[in-house]
Amino acid sequence: MKYFSIAPSEKLAGLVRCFWVLEMENFEGVPYIHRTMADGCIEMVFHYQGVFDELLNNNQQVPSFSSGISGPSQEFRRFSINNHFGIFGVYLYPFALPELFDIPALALTNEMVDTGTILGAAGKELEEKMVLAPDNKTRVAIISQYLESKLTQRKTRNNGISETIRQIINTDGRSNVQRLADDSFLSIRQFQRNFKEHAGFSPKLFTRIIRFQTALRKYPEKEFLSLTDIAYDCGYYDQSHFIHDFKEFSGHHPGVYFSGNAEGTKWITA
Repeated sequence: MKYFSIAPSEKLAGLVRCFWVLEMENFEGVPYIHRTMADGCIEMVFHYQGVFDELLNNNQQVPSFSSGISGPSQEFRRFSINNHFGIFGVYLYPFALPELFDIPALALTNEMVDTGTILGAAGKELEEKMVLAPDNKTRVAIISQYLESKLTQRKTRNNGISETIRQIINTDGRSNVQRLADDSFLSIRQFQRNFKEHAGFSPKLFTRIIRFQTALRKYPEKEFLSLTDIAYDCGYYDQSHFIHDFKEFSGHHPGVYFSGNAEGTKWITA
């Protein structure tokens, strides 16, 4: 298993948090289960080797897309593959959807849509280039050129909301939502409506998801921190609140997740 991230160009840094690559050689044919967690940001995903099946709650398996966009999500999902695989991802702020593609983040909340459906012929062409590229350095160049070309058409409506979303992410979900609304000089109703369009969720739910994502990043420190330490470090009022949110957004009890034996965590230590 190999995982690494790549910083975007300066031009894209305001919209792209990072590029990432996940690869695995599976010679034994044993199913690898990957679990996606709730996330306030969005991802463009390109499977350049192998395609996963999604595991549904009724124990059915359905083919997932070979490339697509995953919107802001408050849910966890499970995927399986028996073969070698390689995935290239683009991790974007949620307001990149309305600013680059003129699509409200709310339209893709809890959705995964294939590239051709959402971006049309240009999306199918992009998928073909990314999948057939000889290496990940070339993929970075291809997707960077594509996204930088979209910057010329960038729509910056409600830019203050975008900065508010960025602030919540940069403060690990510790920002005071009421204060942010006051600073926006909008009524609370208008603030929440604009926020939801650009983030996909209400400010309160978005903040909870970002706080959960902060807790996930404590995984490398699991041997040195108790669950209580993690809860308080991430701004939870108490451990029961932490456990409730963690189970809702990941499907795991945090004790199981931070044990190092939970499903879908193998890539973290790659």
